[in-house]
Amino acid sequence: MTDEGSAVVDFLLVSLLLTVLVLGVVQLALALHVRTMLTDAAAEGARYAALHGSDLAAGEERAAELIAMTLPASYAQDVAAGYDTYGQVSLVTVTVSAPLPVLGLLGPGGTIVVTGRAVDE
Repeated sequence: MTDEGSAVVDFLLVSLLLTVLVLGVVQLALALHVRTMLTDAAAEGARYAALHGSDLAAGEERAAELIAMTLPASYAQDVAAGYDTYGQVSLVTVTVSAPLPVLGLLGPGGTIVVTGRAVDE
């Protein structure tokens, strides 16, 4: 093989490796974005449900609304709210279970469960 042919092969191998690395970083960023958006929506839903005069259904609805604004609507399908205690403190808990993208937003994925908590007023 000539030096020119060797350089082309080297370029192809390095560019393939670099492409896989960049796509992996993009996928990690997407997964972290989804997790952050779900966590934020769950925490906001818990705060909304914990307000004086509000109820658990309003918190679930608020969390689902926030998720649907930033992610596909299918991510807001499994939202649950309940009461919990930590020592002597009463808490409102909103739990969101959604798909975690493994290959883009549409590809196969796992499941992520995030929880948001707020002190009940």
